[in-house]
Amino acid sequence: MPDSFGQTTDQQRIAELERQISVLSVFHDIGKALTSTLDLSRVLETIMEQISGLFHPDTWSLLLLDPAKQDLYFEIAVGQAAEKLKNVRLKMGEGVAGWVAQRGEPVLVSDANTDQRFAPRVDAVTRMETRMIAAVPIRGRDSILGVIELINPPASVQFGEREMLLLQALGDYTAIALENARHMERIHQMTITDDCTQLFNSRHLHNVLESEIYRSGRYGYKFSLVFFDLDHFKQVNDTHGHLVGSRLLAEVGQLIKDHLRMIDLAFRYGGDEFVVLLPQTDRTAAINVARRLHRLVSDAVFLREHEINLRLTASFGLACYPEDATGKDDLIRQADEAMYLVKNTVRNSIAAANVGLLS
Repeated sequence: MPDSFGQTTDQQRIAELERQISVLSVFHDIGKALTSTLDLSRVLETIMEQISGLFHPDTWSLLLLDPAKQDLYFEIAVGQAAEKLKNVRLKMGEGVAGWVAQRGEPVLVSDANTDQRFAPRVDAVTRMETRMIAAVPIRGRDSILGVIELINPPASVQFGEREMLLLQALGDYTAIALENARHMERIHQMTITDDCTQLFNSRHLHNVLESEIYRSGRYGYKFSLVFFDLDHFKQVNDTHGHLVGSRLLAEVGQLIKDHLRMIDLAFRYGGDEFVVLLPQTDRTAAINVARRLHRLVSDAVFLREHEINLRLTASFGLACYPEDATGKDDLIRQADEAMYLVKNTVRNSIAAANVGLLS
């Protein structure tokens, strides 16, 4: 019969074996999520569940690096203070998370109050007391993508080197998920974007229109489609060459994009034809937008950097859902025909479907 020491040893071995099985199960679940879907939200949800189940912290966060602003924002926050962290941003080097992002090194802080890297302003926002912090970098192939940070793990979780290695492994899985998602997003953007103007392409217009017709029909919204074509564009190519013509199209596209609402979408339809989709916009408002765009094109001086200083005019046509058409193809045709009414008569003006030329 084994003595009490032997029984304790057996119990410890069983507990350790159960723990190892639990850890293997965690990585199995995350690996399965990574290989079964490219949906970033689903993968991050799996990682979120595993971190919460393994470590049971008061709060844990996934902070991502904003490359443009070079600061960290809370992409995911779980726990008591989660809601209050939504609008908090940390500068590189600020706080423990900022330090980890800047150095690319994991860190375990056993007493936040005595650690100079701790940023007390976050506690001021959340009204919580941070005692212990475990944070690891999310390392991409070429740069740090963000940080996973755990706040106040329970006393039952003895954080040490093994736990930090486990947390870093979860950070590595997160990096794979993020890079996969961003890679797929870049591929998707390439399929819907026009190379010359960086506006959406005509293929994407057809897809978006189907969605907009469904949404507007369901909720009783109106929307409008504005077509325009540059007048005498062929002369630009004949005089200055196709490279200059392409640069001109890019400048026109940027000009239009810079003067639209956030919900509006701009497309290069083909050649020197452009389309603007105006959600939740009736005919009267669409006419005002078309007039504004018409003035923008007419008043602009293009290709200044190339010392050509070119001025343009354009012919505009518009159609509205549901007054002019309720189907995608009919709506495009109505707007296109209104544009060609201008182009084949007066040019440098605006026409509306089922209305005609506008003064």
